[in-house]
Amino acid sequence: MDSSTNSLDDVSADSSAEFPDRVSMMEVRLQAQEDEITLLKSSLADALRRIRIHDQLLPLLKQQLIAVNPGASRMLNQVCCSDGCTSSRKLSSSSAVDGIRHPATSQLSETIATNANGHIVSMDHQTKPATLDRSTQTDPTLPVQDAGQDRLTLSRRVQSLHLEDALFPSEPLPEGTRAKLHRVPGMEEEDEEQEEDEEGGGEQEKELAWTSLVEEPIQPTTIRGLQREDFQDGSCSPEEPGSASVSLRTSDQNLSSRSGPLSTIQEGQKPLVRRNSEKLGNPERQRKRLDKKAASSANLLTRSPSLENRAKELVASAGSPGSRRGTYSQGQSIKMFIRGRPITMYVPSNIQNYEDLKMEPPSERLDLDWVYGYRGRDCRANLYFLPTGEAVYFIACVIVLYHINNRTQRHYRKHTDCVRCLTLHPDKVRVASGQTAGVDKDGKPLQPCVHIWDSTTLVTLQQIGLGAFQRGVGSVAFSFADSGAFLCVIDDSNEHMLSVWDCTKGTKHAEIKSTNEAVFAVEFNPSDSTNIITCGKSHVYFWTLNGGQFTKKQGIFGKYKKPKFIQCFVFSLTGDVLTGDSEGNILTWGKSAADVKTLGKGAKETFQIMRQTRAHEGSVFTLWTLHGGGLLSGGGKDRKIIRWSADLAPERECEIPEKYGAVRTIADVDEEELLVGTTRNAILRGTFSDGFVAIVQGHVDEMWGLATHPSQNIFFTCGHDRQVCLWNTEEHKLDWCITLEEYGLCADFCPNGSVVSVGLSTGRWMVLDLLTREVVSESTDGNEQLSVMRYSPDGSFLAVGSHDNFIYIYNVTESGRRYIRFGKCNGHSSFITHLDWSKDGKYIMSNSGDYEILYWDIAAGCKLLRNRYESKDREWASYTCVLGFHVMGVWLEGSDGTDINALCRSHDERMVAVADDFCKVHLFQYPCPKPKVTLVQIIFLCTFQFNSIFFYIAQIHNMSS
Repeated sequence: MDSSTNSLDDVSADSSAEFPDRVSMMEVRLQAQEDEITLLKSSLADALRRIRIHDQLLPLLKQQLIAVNPGASRMLNQVCCSDGCTSSRKLSSSSAVDGIRHPATSQLSETIATNANGHIVSMDHQTKPATLDRSTQTDPTLPVQDAGQDRLTLSRRVQSLHLEDALFPSEPLPEGTRAKLHRVPGMEEEDEEQEEDEEGGGEQEKELAWTSLVEEPIQPTTIRGLQREDFQDGSCSPEEPGSASVSLRTSDQNLSSRSGPLSTIQEGQKPLVRRNSEKLGNPERQRKRLDKKAASSANLLTRSPSLENRAKELVASAGSPGSRRGTYSQGQSIKMFIRGRPITMYVPSNIQNYEDLKMEPPSERLDLDWVYGYRGRDCRANLYFLPTGEAVYFIACVIVLYHINNRTQRHYRKHTDCVRCLTLHPDKVRVASGQTAGVDKDGKPLQPCVHIWDSTTLVTLQQIGLGAFQRGVGSVAFSFADSGAFLCVIDDSNEHMLSVWDCTKGTKHAEIKSTNEAVFAVEFNPSDSTNIITCGKSHVYFWTLNGGQFTKKQGIFGKYKKPKFIQCFVFSLTGDVLTGDSEGNILTWGKSAADVKTLGKGAKETFQIMRQTRAHEGSVFTLWTLHGGGLLSGGGKDRKIIRWSADLAPERECEIPEKYGAVRTIADVDEEELLVGTTRNAILRGTFSDGFVAIVQGHVDEMWGLATHPSQNIFFTCGHDRQVCLWNTEEHKLDWCITLEEYGLCADFCPNGSVVSVGLSTGRWMVLDLLTREVVSESTDGNEQLSVMRYSPDGSFLAVGSHDNFIYIYNVTESGRRYIRFGKCNGHSSFITHLDWSKDGKYIMSNSGDYEILYWDIAAGCKLLRNRYESKDREWASYTCVLGFHVMGVWLEGSDGTDINALCRSHDERMVAVADDFCKVHLFQYPCPKPKVTLVQIIFLCTFQFNSIFFYIAQIHNMSS
C-alpha cells in the first residue's frame, strides 16, 4: 500500500504531457488495490466469525466425541485447559465487516447461526467432502465415528485465495491475469507468534495436533455461490403470491465499501498465504492473536476509504472541479465521472479504437416551427396587435408574432431567460421587452435587461440596462408626448427601482426607489413625459420628473375603501386617470386643492378619487381605451368584458367560457374585433355579438409528459395543471383536452396508435382511447409518482418506471385495452428516470436518479443482467436514456448530472436531440460517445418551462433528413 501511495506522488510530479496516461494507469492500480482490500476484509471477517462459531460449538463437539469414543475424554482434557478453553472470545466490532454467510461443517444435525446482517441461517452440518477447486483444494476430513481411532489428527494446510473466485460472474478477468491477496500488515505478527508456539510447544505438539472440524478453509466458490444467492433476491422475478424481494444494493454494501463493479487487476502481485486453522493451545495466547487479527481487520476498514478518497482527488486534479472525463481501459470500457461518481461504459465490438473516433457536427439544423401557449397566468399587459396583422405576445424566453389570419408565426429569440413584460412603441413598430435574471450552463448569472427591437425585421436596436437591474424587469413603458424618446422601467428588486432611460443613447436619465410593495404597472402621461404613474399593492403613485430628480405624490383614497390591489390604469381623453382594483371598481382620479385642515398650511394639490364606478364582481384585471373615447374592462371572477362609454356608462358586455379562465388583458383589432388574453394561458379572438374562440392555447402549469404518435402528426402532453391534451401539428391547434384528478407526469402511445398511457403523481396510471377520450384501463403501482411509461416495439409489454425505484412490467392484449402484471424489476437504488426497449422487445435499458445504468432480461422473468458487458452490442428500438456509451458525449464539461432533462434519437439513428436546463436544445450526431464535440452545434432555443411547448420543422420523433 505504501508503494502505491509513493507512486501516486511520483505521478503528480511528472510532466504534464504524460499526465493523462499516468492518471489512467493509477486509476486501474487503485481500483485493483481497493478490490483486494475488499476481499481481505471479507476473508478476515469470515475467519473471525468461524472462530466464534468454533467456540460456540466446541462443548457440543466434545460431548459428541466422548459419546462416540469415551477414550477421547483424556486427550481432550490434555489439549483444552480447564481455565477457559471453551469460553467465548471477546470479538472486536470489526469482526462483522460483511454479511456473507458460510455454513459450518460438523456432525451436528442442525445449527442456527446469525450473520452480520441479522439474518437467521439454518445450517445442516454434514461431513465435508474433498474440495477439488483449483484454488482451495483440501484433503477429505476424517470421520469421527471411527471407534478404533484413539487419536484425532487433521491435516493443517496453507490456502491461497484467488481474487477471481470472489468476483461476480459479470466481471471476468482478462486472460492471463491473476491477482492474489497481499499479505496484510499486522498478520505477520500473528504468524511469528505461531512459529514461536511451534518451537516452544514440543510436548504438546507430540501429544496432539488438533484442528477443528468446524473451522474449515474458506472456499471462494462458496463465497461466489453465496453472492449469487444474495443477488437472486436483488433481481426481478415474475410475480408470485407472497414473494419478497431484497434490493440489490444490500449485497453490494455487504461485499464492498464502495459502489461499482470490480475492475481489471494487474498481474504480478504478491500472493497472500493465509492460515485457516489454529492449534488449541494456550487460551491467553489465542486471545492475543484474536485481538491482533481484529485490529488488523479494523486497520483495513480505516485504510480503504482513504484510498478511495485519494483516487477521487487524483481524478479531480485532472480537470476542473465537478468535471468529468473518459478513461480508455484495455479496449473494453470507458469511465465517465458525474459529481465524482464513476460510470462505466462498455465499448461496442464494432469500435476497434476508441481514441481514433472522430466526431463531427451533424449537417442538419433545427428551425423553430411553432410555439404552443401564452403566458397570461402571472403576467399583465402582454398582448398587442400590430399593423401587420400580427398579435405579439411572449412565453418563456420567446416573443411570438402570430398572424391571426394567415395562421403563421415569427419569433424573436434574443432573450436569454424568461420574458416578463412587453410594451409597444408609439410608432407601432418598435417593441420593448424585459427579461428576468437567470444562470447559464457554467453557473454564471445572466443579468436582466430590456431589449428594444424592430417587429418587422426582428433586429435588436438597443439593449437597455444590462447589469443595472436586480432579479428581473417587471414593467416597461414608452413615453408618448415626445414620440417615444424615453423608456420607463421598474425592476423586481426589494425597492422596485423606477428608472427612466434615453432610448436613443441607451443611457440612464434618472432613478429612484419606488416602494417595497409589489408594482403591477407603469405609464407615462400621454400629454406630458415628465409625469409618470405607477400602481400596485394598496397604492397609486404620481411621479414628477424634473432635472433628473423625482418627486412623488400618493393618491388619496379619502372616504372610499382602500382596495388591496390596484391592478391596472389608463388615461382618459380628458386627462383623468382611471384605475381598476381588486374590489371590482373603476376609480376616476383627478387633481384637487389640498385640504389645509388635514394636511396643514402650505400643502400643495393632491390626487384624489373623483368618482367610483362599480364594474365587475371580483378584480378588474385590465382596462383598454378605444379611439372614440370608449373604454373596455375585463373582469376576473365574473369573466366579463364590458364596453363603457366616455362617461362610464355600460354599453355592451359578454362573458368568456369558464374553461379559459378570467380576462387578463385586452387588445383591439378594430372597433369591433378584440383579442383577449386569459389567466388560463389562452388567447381568444371574437366580437361582442359573435362571441370568442381560442386561437392560442397552452398548459397552465408545468408540463412534464410528452409523447408523439407513432404514425400521425399528433402529440400528447400532460402536466401539473391536471390537463391531458392532444395536439395537431399540421393545423397547429388543440384537438381535445380533459382534466384529471391528479397530476400527469409521463405518457406514451401504444404502437398501434389507438390508445395512450398516462402516468400520474400518485402511482396511478390510466389508458385513454384517442377517439372516445374514455379511460379503457386503470392501475396503480406503488404510492409514489411515475416518471416514465414505455411500450415495447411490438406493443406486447408496457414498462412503468416509478420513483419507488421499481420498473413494473405489464402484458398488453386486446390492442392496448387489457393489462396484466407480468413482473417487477428490482435493483435500482434510486428513482427511475429513463428507460428504453431493445428492438427485439426482450430487454430494457434504464437510468436512475443516482446515475445508474442497468439492463434487464424481461423475457426471462425481469431478470437483472449483472454482466453489463454482454449488452454492449444490443440494438435499441428507441434511445431516450441520458446515460449510455452512445450518448456519453452529450454531457458537457462541468455537468452535475441533472443538466440534461430529455434526450431522443432520430428514427434514422443519425442524430440525437438533447434538451438541457440552460434554455438550449442541442443536436448531436449519433452515436456520440466522446465529450467536447458539440460546442458548434448548440442550438439556442428557449426554456422548456411551464405552459410552453416548442416544435421544429424537423420533428424530434421523426427526423429523417
